[in-house]
Amino acid sequence: MLKKVNKTIQHSLLVLSTVFLSQTVFSQDGKGGLFDGETQARTLTERWELSSETKKGTFVITPYKPIYVSPLRWSSDPNKLPTSDSPDNNALIPQDYNSVESRFQLSFKTKVMQGIFWGAGDIWLAFTQTANWQVYNSDLSRPFRELNYEPEVILNFATNFEVFGVTNRMMGISLNHQSNGKSLPGSRSWNRVIFQTAFDYKDLSVIIRPWIRMHEKLEEDDNPRIEEYVGRGDITLIYKYKEQEFSLLARNNMRFNKKNKGYIEMNWTYPISGNLKAHLQVANGYGDTMIDFNHKQTIIGLGVSLIEWL
Repeated sequence: MLKKVNKTIQHSLLVLSTVFLSQTVFSQDGKGGLFDGETQARTLTERWELSSETKKGTFVITPYKPIYVSPLRWSSDPNKLPTSDSPDNNALIPQDYNSVESRFQLSFKTKVMQGIFWGAGDIWLAFTQTANWQVYNSDLSRPFRELNYEPEVILNFATNFEVFGVTNRMMGISLNHQSNGKSLPGSRSWNRVIFQTAFDYKDLSVIIRPWIRMHEKLEEDDNPRIEEYVGRGDITLIYKYKEQEFSLLARNNMRFNKKNKGYIEMNWTYPISGNLKAHLQVANGYGDTMIDFNHKQTIIGLGVSLIEWL
């Protein structure tokens, strides 16, 4: 029993140690970190380099989506027997997953072309990885339950026009692939064309992203009807209050009847020391990960944030 407790403590410390390492590796102040220059963005213009003053040039690694570590993440209903409408993608043996696991997310982008299409367009390459780790599950040898990979190519345009005090900052389109890299029956993947536009008003920023799925042959589809669960688009609201950030992400399948499904996620970050912030995440719905695309659950995560939306 003591040996198991010691192993649990060791693995918990391993998760927490990434927090302290990230203070150097993912430094937001540009002093010896991975990112070049000031990346503590406060606005959409700074994060997406939408003005001549904020441009950093090409092939500079900058943040994309939030980067965080959640050593404690509780699920109301762990997905122990993943299913799909594709017969080959139904698990046959349930896994005894714990309701508490750990999670971390890494997300970067780099501009590969700048000032194209009349000087207003940029092309970005982006990559996001989310890892769900059963670090406290010694009975299953503490496996990574789900790893999601999301590379994309983004064509983004600076717009900067105002209507009734609300400023449209950018519009863009991207080719997006998301998968979990597993073999059958756990394989999940899809490709999308995503349209995006973003607005801000004082300390509130809004990013709207409808998408179109690029369908595969039915016999090759790991997750038929995924858009009926995960949704056909998302909206992200970001509110900055002093050094705190509140964000709300919502996805929906746009079925305004009893078939309506989707996902909602709320995040709150509060400064601890320097760029390190406490992070609380509460979510409910379908598609928290690719393997959970048709599985509904409520999630509460507690950890630290290294980089936020803005």
